[in-house]
Amino acid sequence: MKRMGMIFRAKANKALDRAEDPRETLDYSYQKQLELLQKVRRGVADVATSRKRLELQMNQLQSQSSKLEEQGRKALALGREDLAREALSRRAALQQQVTDLETQHQTLQGEEEKLTLAAQRLQAKVDAFRTKKETIKATYTAAQAQTRIGEAFSGISEEMGDVGLAIQRAEDKTAQLQARAGAIDELLASGALDDPSGMAKDDIQAELDRLSGGTDVELELQRMKAELAGGSSSQQAIEGGAGSGNASQQSQSQQQDTPRFDKQ
Repeated sequence: MKRMGMIFRAKANKALDRAEDPRETLDYSYQKQLELLQKVRRGVADVATSRKRLELQMNQLQSQSSKLEEQGRKALALGREDLAREALSRRAALQQQVTDLETQHQTLQGEEEKLTLAAQRLQAKVDAFRTKKETIKATYTAAQAQTRIGEAFSGISEEMGDVGLAIQRAEDKTAQLQARAGAIDELLASGALDDPSGMAKDDIQAELDRLSGGTDVELELQRMKAELAGGSSSQQAIEGGAGSGNASQQSQSQQQDTPRFDKQ
């Protein structure tokens, strides 16, 4: 099972390598960085919104505190010290809330500054990545084009390989047809096959062909006899008057040859 799992993972990894396009991967990474940058900016906006709300609350509390102070002054001027004391007590509570809000405001302001700085750094990183991404994509596209051109010239690409195989098959089939046509021509010429497009030979033509063939044989036989006869005469001249017995034998031989030739 472990071996099967390893084989499956290896094949899956190889298939992913073939399907992966670095340009698409770079674009996807850039998109993810843009999404992260958008989240950081959204966080900055949320913190700024919270800070603004605290500022509004503090302004409202400050306004209420000023109003209570004014009311306390009026009550004290009218001799109502109890009302003045109550107004000042409420004002003190409001001031405590204002102090707490100011603390929260400072915290949010610090977070906002941090997020703003992080957003700026991330923005610079995204811009640099975009420039590098486009450079890598352009280089990859150029290298891919050069590779395809080189494969086309060398004939090792899949497309050119298919074209080469098609040409080879066409040449093999052409050669086979040419060989078959030549063999048929030879068989027709030798008479092993009948020519369906030609006229069948009649008996007279066959007899004429046979007689012509026989005449050629007779002429060749006469030529060979003449050569043999000429060779014998030359031998007699060289020996310079051989015995009469030999001359008589040669004469008899010539006489025997001549009637045989006439008979034939």
